[in-house]
Amino acid sequence: MSTKEKELEEVLVEELISFNNEIVLYNDEVNTFDHVIDTLMSVCKHTAEQAEQCSLIVHYNGKCTVKTGEYKELEPQCTRLLAAGLSAEIV
Repeated sequence: MSTKEKELEEVLVEELISFNNEIVLYNDEVNTFDHVIDTLMSVCKHTAEQAEQCSLIVHYNGKCTVKTGEYKELEPQCTRLLAAGLSAEIV
């Protein structure tokens, strides 16, 4: 294995390790679709289509991953989702 290949492999491994957390949004019987969609758009910077699709997945499957990234970036977003009355956690 050449040095160049080994360096590329190390970079790819670091990228995989740094993005191993995700915010999971859970279904509830309290929030409206509009509230969930608006919150995902403002907090997670989803497009209207992304937010609508996530809200439907949550409704029918009970949960949906709405954001993936490093823990330190996800924590304030998850906190804002919880403050908005949504059920979410970082896994």
